[in-house]
Amino acid sequence: MPKTPMLRFDRLIRASMIVRDIKHLYPETTPILEELGFRPICDDCSIQTVAQRQGLSALDVVDALNQAVNSNGDRCRSSSASVPRPE
Repeated sequence: MPKTPMLRFDRLIRASMIVRDIKHLYPETTPILEELGFRPICDDCSIQTVAQRQGLSALDVVDALNQAVNSNGDRCRSSSASVPRPE
């Protein structure tokens, strides 16, 4: 299994970041955010705020986004599957 390079700390996506900024910096995250129910009206909110509204763990969302940014396109599409959905 090839080792995936780590993102630099200053490039990691964090729960306090604004959704619009993440989409601008990392366009490959947009499909994941859409799959998780992050609508365009939420673009000016933090990941933490939108995740709470969707009943998701902000840490799980951030992890999925960072995996997408730190991996190739094939894994990017399936990253949202790792985020537990509320019942």
